[in-house]
Amino acid sequence: QVPLMESGGGTVQSGGSLRLSCAAPGYTYRSYCMAWFRQGPGKEREAVAIIDSDGGTNYADSVKGRFTISRDNTANTLYLQMDSLKPEDTAMYYCAADAGKCRNNLQDYGAGSHIMQYWGRGTPVTISS
Repeated sequence: QVPLMESGGGTVQSGGSLRLSCAAPGYTYRSYCMAWFRQGPGKEREAVAIIDSDGGTNYADSVKGRFTISRDNTANTLYLQMDSLKPEDTAMYYCAADAGKCRNNLQDYGAGSHIMQYWGRGTPVTISS
């Protein structure tokens, strides 16, 4: 089991920014597809952004232009820069890893359980209006 540990969540006002991090100390996942998922109150978990081992990215339409996923393979850390935050971004955010290549279609991931092999425990994000 590859341990993934998210951090950086918190409460910010609408329009603010947060930067989430996901670390995997002692493990290297530079060849993995990495992703951020979120689960809002009363909602199913959904894929927010994915980044492949070659740096290729894909985003959910709801966050395009506001969120940026990136990875530092030297530091074994995944990031999610979230700008122009909205109340509807309130959710538990999870990072996840898949030993295979990223899928082209973000909708293929659904809740992610059937694709992503490794998950963190999540970090909460609350956006106040």
